[in-house]
Amino acid sequence: MKYGRIYNFSAGPAMMPEPVLEEIAAEVMNYHGSGMSVMEMSHRSAVFQEIRDQAEADLRKLMNIPDNYNVLFIQGGGTLQFSMIPMNLIRTGKAGYLETGHWSGKAIPEARKYGEIEILASSRDRNFSYIPDVSQIQIPDDLDYVYICENETIHGTTYWDLPDTRGIPLVSDQSSMFLSRPCDVTKYGLIWAGVQKNIGPAGMTVVIIRKDLIRDDLDPKTPVYLSYKTHADHESMYNTPNCWSVYCCGKVFEYLIKLGGLEEMARRNREKADIFYQFLEQSAYFESPVAEKDRSFMNIPFRTPSKEEDLKCVAALKSAGFDNLKGHKSVGGLRASIYNAMPKAGVEALVNFLREYEKSAR
Repeated sequence: MKYGRIYNFSAGPAMMPEPVLEEIAAEVMNYHGSGMSVMEMSHRSAVFQEIRDQAEADLRKLMNIPDNYNVLFIQGGGTLQFSMIPMNLIRTGKAGYLETGHWSGKAIPEARKYGEIEILASSRDRNFSYIPDVSQIQIPDDLDYVYICENETIHGTTYWDLPDTRGIPLVSDQSSMFLSRPCDVTKYGLIWAGVQKNIGPAGMTVVIIRKDLIRDDLDPKTPVYLSYKTHADHESMYNTPNCWSVYCCGKVFEYLIKLGGLEEMARRNREKADIFYQFLEQSAYFESPVAEKDRSFMNIPFRTPSKEEDLKCVAALKSAGFDNLKGHKSVGGLRASIYNAMPKAGVEALVNFLREYEKSAR
């Protein structure tokens, strides 16, 4: 780590790759001889149009996104998408949701404002510590879409298999695992991701939507900005976009391509997660509350024998230069978010500290 930086295990906003930050820093006062920062330039300028177009092209390359999908850069975060999705996709009045944690749970009441929502499966019975068996889910034929949160940031669970929706569009919140592993876009009707966890600064969401799902017959009272058609028709330039976030995310897309793409990121992320989970399996003091088969490679919740010990451990970690390891207030404990930008050395350093801490605590 350089520049006095620490290992930041925040769930978001989170770390960005240091080479990307260095490149951004070098361009922040004068982008490519333009005489101005990207933060200052017109979103209608040819310079920024090139930045936007290259960001989309690189994301399409990374994910092999087919031509029959639009890539949209939309201001706001996940909370806005909780409303935009049902507002745009509910046609017959019904949709199905899988309730697997805090964030899928937050999406459900918003969707109920626009139609009848059926909970197809839930892991609430065990405090969202597992993903229901998707092969056993019964999906009615009259649903407009099926919604999942593919990686639950707070509870540390992830889908390693997708439900077979039998042609019904699958909608996935990929915010906390976006670009962490290969993704077959054709299996989805819509993918969305808040960028502040794995690819950039807060304030923007990437939406990848199949073109046949974009409607022009929404309720006339629908705000123009909340229609996916508005963004698709104007290539995410209907109004002033989040120029800075588009620029930063574009830098990350380029960086990931240079590293070897999503297959290489999956290899690195699996290696980092294995280091941490192997430590938890061997520990007599720390434990994982998540079912082994459903564990996330991005967000790893863990805990000590008591709430009091949890707080002591968090304080000790912060003093040692490991920040943002306190678990979410809804579940307590501790949590390490080890997104793409977290180096293997950071995970190893954390595990080494926790190993020594356990010796002194027992």
